[in-house]
Amino acid sequence: MGFRSAIIKPFAHKIARDIKRWSAHAVQSQEQIFKQLIAVGRNTAFGKAHGFDQINSYQDYIERVPIRDYEGIKPYIERIKAGETDVLWRGKPAYFAKTSGTTSGVKYIPITKDSIPNHFGSARNALFNYFAETGNGRWLDGKLIFLSGSPELSETAGIPTGRLSGISNHMIPNWLKINQMPSYATNCIEDWETKLDKIVEETLGQNMSLISGIPPWVQMYYERLIERSGKKTIKEIFPHYSVFAYGGVNYEPYRAKLEELVGARIDSVETYPASEGFIAFQDSQTQPGLLLNSASGIFFEFVPVEEIFNENPTRVWLKDVQPGVNYAVIINNNAGLWGYNLGDTVSFVSTNPHRLLVTGRVKHFISAFGEHVIGKEVEEAMLQVCREQKVKVVEFTVAPQVNPLEGRLPYHEWLVEFDSLPDDLPSFSARLDELMILQNIYYEDLIVGSILRSLVITPLQRDAFRTYMKSQGKLGGQNKVPRLSNDRKIANDLEGLKLDY
Repeated sequence: MGFRSAIIKPFAHKIARDIKRWSAHAVQSQEQIFKQLIAVGRNTAFGKAHGFDQINSYQDYIERVPIRDYEGIKPYIERIKAGETDVLWRGKPAYFAKTSGTTSGVKYIPITKDSIPNHFGSARNALFNYFAETGNGRWLDGKLIFLSGSPELSETAGIPTGRLSGISNHMIPNWLKINQMPSYATNCIEDWETKLDKIVEETLGQNMSLISGIPPWVQMYYERLIERSGKKTIKEIFPHYSVFAYGGVNYEPYRAKLEELVGARIDSVETYPASEGFIAFQDSQTQPGLLLNSASGIFFEFVPVEEIFNENPTRVWLKDVQPGVNYAVIINNNAGLWGYNLGDTVSFVSTNPHRLLVTGRVKHFISAFGEHVIGKEVEEAMLQVCREQKVKVVEFTVAPQVNPLEGRLPYHEWLVEFDSLPDDLPSFSARLDELMILQNIYYEDLIVGSILRSLVITPLQRDAFRTYMKSQGKLGGQNKVPRLSNDRKIANDLEGLKLDY
C-alpha cells in the first residue's frame, strides 16, 4: 500500500460506515429531506406560486405540485437567467449544467451551493466505499483519468455554465489533481478524436491505475493505446490498472470486448450521475443493483412507467416502492427542481437496502404495436445470446419497421455492429427472438398472433456507430447511442452503413 492510500484508508472506512448507516434508514432520511426542501422552498417564487406554506404532508405536495419536464420548469429558469434571485431555490445557482434536449434545445440545469455535495461527493463516496469493501486502494497511488467533456465554462447571467463533467473537473480536490490526467489543456479540446490522440500521447508511459468514462469511448481509448504502443493488451501498457469506473450506460454489453482489450477482468464501480443530481452508485462488488442516494439532498418519487403520461399518475415515495416494478424517476432537490421527470426508468431489486437497476429511458422504447419493449429487455436478451453463442457485439440499436417494402408483416429491426459476425446469423436471430418473447408477454402475443414477424438483424459496418455519432456531433464525452427508438430516424441515418456480407 502506498503513502496516499495508507493516509486515505481510515477515511474510506468511515465513508463506508456512513453509507451503511444511512442506507439502513433510507425512508427516514427521505422524510427528513422532504421537510427540509419544503421549508426552504416556501420562500421561493416557485414555492409561493404552489402554496408551499400549506404543505404539511406528501399528499399535500402531490396535490399542489404536478410532475413536469424541463419545458414545464423552463419559465422559472428564464427568470433566473434574467437576474432574479430566490426563484427555484434560495439565492442564485452556483452553476448551470448545460445539456442538450430533443425538444427543449439547450437545457440549463441549476446546481446550487446546497446541491454541490450531492454531485461531487457521491462519486468519491462510491470509490472510497469500494476501497473499504475490497481493500484495494492501490488506484489512489497511481494516475487517474476521467474521460469527460471540456472543463471550460462560459457565463449565463453571471452564473458559470458548462457540461456537468466539465464542472466536475473544477471540483476535484488539489490532492487528487496531482494524479489526474489528462492535462487541463488537453481536456479543453472539443474535437473528440483530436482530444483522444492527445490523451493517448500524455498517458502512454504513465502509471495509470484508474480509468473512468462511458464504456464505448473508453473502448476507443483502449484501441488507440494498443495501436500506438504496439502492445497486445492494456494490462501490458498499464500493469497497475485495477479499477474501471463508469456511468451513463449499462456496462454488460461492452464488458466482453473491453475485458479482451484489457487482457484481464478488473473490478468496476458503476455510478448513476445526471445533470439534475447524482441518483445512485454501486456499493457492493457482490450484490446486484445500485444503492439509491437517499441521504443526499434529493427527495425521490416514483411513477409506474405505464402511467407516466397520464394526467394524474400514481406517485409514490420510497416508503411505498415495490421490487420488480418499472418506475419513472421523479426528483425534488436542493437545486430547486420540483416534481421533475428525470426521464429515466428504474426497477428496484431490493428495498433493504434500496438498490435499483436502470431499465431505460421514458422516451426510449418501442411500442409501435403496444408491446412497450424497454432497454433492459433488449440488453438482457442480447447479452444472453452473445454468451451462449460466444459472439461479441460492439454496439446496437433497435427500431420498428412498420411498413416493410416487401409487403410482409412488420418487425423489429436490430441494427448491430458485431465484433465478428456469428457463424450462423439465422440461428443467432432466432434465439434472440426467443429470448425477447420470454421477457415481454406483449411482444409474445404479437408474434404468436401474427401481428409482427420475428425480429430482423441488420449487420452494420465496422465503426458504424462511431461514424453515426460523429455525424450527429456527439462523438465522445458523455454521449450515448439510444438502445431503442419508437421511430425510424436513427435506423434511417444508419442506412448507408449496412454491411455487405
